Amino acid sequence: MRRKIPSSTSLQAFEAAARHGNFARAAEELSLTEGAISRQIGRLESLLNCRLFDRAGSRVRLNPVGARYAHHVRETLERLERDTQYITGMPEGSRSLDIAVLPTFSSRWLIPRLGRFRSAHPDITLNIAAKNDPFILPGSGFDAVVHFDHPAWAGMRMQFLFQEKLLPVCHPALVTGKDANELLNTLPRIHRRQNPEAWHYYAAESEIHLDNPAQGVRYDLHEMAIAAVMGGQGVALVPRMYLENELLDGKLVSPWPASERLSKKFFLVKPSETGVNESALEDFERWLLAEINTLTGTSV
Repeated sequence: MRRKIPSSTSLQAFEAAARHGNFARAAEELSLTEGAISRQIGRLESLLNCRLFDRAGSRVRLNPVGARYAHHVRETLERLERDTQYITGMPEGSRSLDIAVLPTFSSRWLIPRLGRFRSAHPDITLNIAAKNDPFILPGSGFDAVVHFDHPAWAGMRMQFLFQEKLLPVCHPALVTGKDANELLNTLPRIHRRQNPEAWHYYAAESEIHLDNPAQGVRYDLHEMAIAAVMGGQGVALVPRMYLENELLDGKLVSPWPASERLSKKFFLVKPSETGVNESALEDFERWLLAEINTLTGTSV
């Protein structure tokens, strides 16, 4: 059955007219005549069997159906343009992957190691996008995602990667001669907005008294909390795996135990069915697991 797909010329004319709210401006942008824009939109409306614009004399305005369609057309054209530019820049015979990753995991752990991946797999172009919240993977344009366990991944293929454990860390300049537990109670606490009860749970687990576990500033990302800690602004609960170098170099310290309760399982989440980039994804998965296995000990 032949697909009912409008021509790219009609879609570009419609998107420009919808964005400008004016056929003349759309024509100027696309180097066409106003009559050509009108004809292309007329063909599109005929194909769809519905009006996209309300017309009053020489004036036009998107109707509700047109506004909805314009949103989807704009997204489709933007994605097609990105994909075209991406394919144009790929060497012949190369493979590619688009991976969604949690922002701090990407910047603090994954990207600094990608030089080794490129050395091992020079034919694979690996594109990384930051995704903080879970999303529907099929149809997203991503080949896989590195994320914590979540119901959004139901039905997907899941490869366990590591179990994240949080550790209280601060700048060494903040460590005084006080007892470590007393010190933790006096330092400004830094929170992640998505986990506002973390310090409450840590105090209960570690049996360290905190006068007001909820006290302190809140940030969206671990990366933000780490920046605050590096600036000597307080103490934060952060995954140890993001701070191995800083702890080894003495740029940050942690005279307190890590949490066993405050942990999440992280997975490489893959679509339920194999895709066209499956061989590249398998190579990435093997490399990722090997890198994780090189971490010191088993507490990451």
